[in-house]
Amino acid sequence: MDNAGETAAAAAEVWDRQSVWSQAANGLKQTIERARTASLLLGIAAALLGTAASQTLTGMPSLGRALAFLAAVAVGLVPIVGQRAGPQAVQRWTRARSASEALKNEVYTCLAGAAPYRGADAGQVLRERTDRVDAAAADLMPHTRGIRPVTRGLPAVSDVNSYVALRVRRQIDGYYGPKGEEMGRRVMVVRRVEFALGAAGAVLGALAGGLGVAGAAAWVAVVVTVGAAVSAHGVAAKYAFQEMEYTRTADELRRLVARRGTGEAGDGGAAEDDAFVAHCERVISVLNDTWMIKWTTE
Repeated sequence: MDNAGETAAAAAEVWDRQSVWSQAANGLKQTIERARTASLLLGIAAALLGTAASQTLTGMPSLGRALAFLAAVAVGLVPIVGQRAGPQAVQRWTRARSASEALKNEVYTCLAGAAPYRGADAGQVLRERTDRVDAAAADLMPHTRGIRPVTRGLPAVSDVNSYVALRVRRQIDGYYGPKGEEMGRRVMVVRRVEFALGAAGAVLGALAGGLGVAGAAAWVAVVVTVGAAVSAHGVAAKYAFQEMEYTRTADELRRLVARRGTGEAGDGGAAEDDAFVAHCERVISVLNDTWMIKWTTE
């Protein structure tokens, strides 16, 4: 096998490994998101059921006791379900995602022919560098068990120009930009729900204090509890942080591409191309590193 064939074979092998790590990371993230959503819903249900129980125990004792039982079950399940979104689960997810992105970084850099993949031994270098990625995440291997690589061809990257089109611009227009907008919409939803619940609490408070509506005061506490639960969910999911980071990364990559396109980055020689690719991959890696720090330290 010639050098080009060896490099292509190594890239295809690593591309399959990247697919496995990406699927593993997606599965771990889905578990966390489901656990957070379940915890939110259980907390809301506990508040609603508990208050409903207090309102019905006198007139309908059987229903009141049933509602109180269900409220107690919901409260008891919150910490159990929440464990699936705890710090260790988040750390496993972020590390699996980091491994996936590191492998992708190496494959795209290799296909673009940028340093350190300019020599005849590019395939060997790729295997050595990506083996270190796998070794660093060896304890996470059980989460990849049974996962098969998605059938897909290698990216059609053969130089730095195709790298810009198929790696950088796709990241900007097909991922970071849309994801930033999606996170922005989620931030707005949380804020609107918080506003609506605050308004509902004010109305209930007015009904209880100003008009003496029986039972309204008890529901004020429910509305406050639900509002706090929604706010906590938004903070835990870090929607605002993700919006900022996605948008920042997209903007920085756009500036890099624009400077290269106008010739501000240099004369387009090999050294300049190497620096450009390294800078783009560093911008993408910084996002992943920032996420790991943010998700695992709070």
